[in-house]
Amino acid sequence: MFLKLPGDPVMLLSVVNTKLRDRYPSLDALCDDLGADRTEIADKLKMIDYEYDAGRNQFV
Repeated sequence: MFLKLPGDPVMLLSVVNTKLRDRYPSLDALCDDLGADRTEIADKLKMIDYEYDAGRNQFV
């Protein structure tokens, strides 16, 4: 399944964290399923001071 993720970092944060909470056990699983680039997501969210916390399975 390919899903175009939002380009805006704030919208991306909302979409990714919701998907992590509701459907995926990890960021890697989300990226694998959606065909997304983990580094690209992490870099974009780092621009707004969010980093992935594997223990919480969300960007914080």
